[in-house]
Amino acid sequence: MKLVILEPLGVEKEKLLALAQEKLGDRAQIVYYDSRTMDEQELAQRAGDADIAVLSNLPFRKAVMERCESLKMISVAFTGVDHVDMDHCREKGILVSNCAGYSNTAVSELVFGLALSLYRRIIPCDRAVREGKDKTGLVGFELSGKKFGVVGMGAIGTRTARLAKAFGCEVLGFNRSPRQIEGVRMVELDTLLKECDIVSLHVPLTEQTRGLIGERELGLMKPGAILINTARGPVVDSAALADALEKGRLAGAAVDVFETEPPIPQDHPLLSAPNVVATPHVAFATKEALYQRAVIVFDNVAGYLDGKPQNVM
Repeated sequence: MKLVILEPLGVEKEKLLALAQEKLGDRAQIVYYDSRTMDEQELAQRAGDADIAVLSNLPFRKAVMERCESLKMISVAFTGVDHVDMDHCREKGILVSNCAGYSNTAVSELVFGLALSLYRRIIPCDRAVREGKDKTGLVGFELSGKKFGVVGMGAIGTRTARLAKAFGCEVLGFNRSPRQIEGVRMVELDTLLKECDIVSLHVPLTEQTRGLIGERELGLMKPGAILINTARGPVVDSAALADALEKGRLAGAAVDVFETEPPIPQDHPLLSAPNVVATPHVAFATKEALYQRAVIVFDNVAGYLDGKPQNVM
């Protein structure tokens, strides 16, 4: 079997290949690319004779896969697979595995870094110090006692809820399928949006969740509420969010994900909206999470080679 790693995975090359050797032994010939390309022709050349492809969040579409006649499996080093043409994979019998669970801690911890940044105005505070100013106008808020809403109660959402409880928040949750989580009051989405001071999004990108938070939903939120998106960019209507912030209908937003992967256009509406903290899709990116992701990637491949596929999408 020829296994092609199509892009860097955030782990040092020597460590990554040593891990692959440990997990797979001599059952796979490994080719590693230490650069990322968005060019479909080059991507097809890289993956052209691969039996197994490994990629992170690199778009992998039908136009590329049609030129990969040997492709039997894709081990996606990511939780979501909306960047992979799943319809084509199903049609051609290409097995796709993901790395669910690798970033539960990383993402949920960043949520609170972002929440505290907004609530305690950390970026304006830093600017004030550098400009020789004091705390005038920079009095913040406490998380304790606030209503914290979690939209999407999967593994990351559940961990986020537990951290919110640790901060002394009252936690409300919404999930498309019924779930009961200890210490979380499960409600309908509209109720959560109306009641919560902080709303954190943790849903995958599907046709049902695309545009989940738009003008109507933002209009339900309290004027003093903040929205945090570490899920997927298209889950939120960015233009509607920017408009709500401009008009003071929302107090702030923290955004780690956009419609496209960063770098994003400098005229993106959220970059000029007030009270926005933006990060370049780093929620999953900790040393610990990226190594754990690599472990799962090669465990998925080993499972496939053993005839016991896991994390199948």
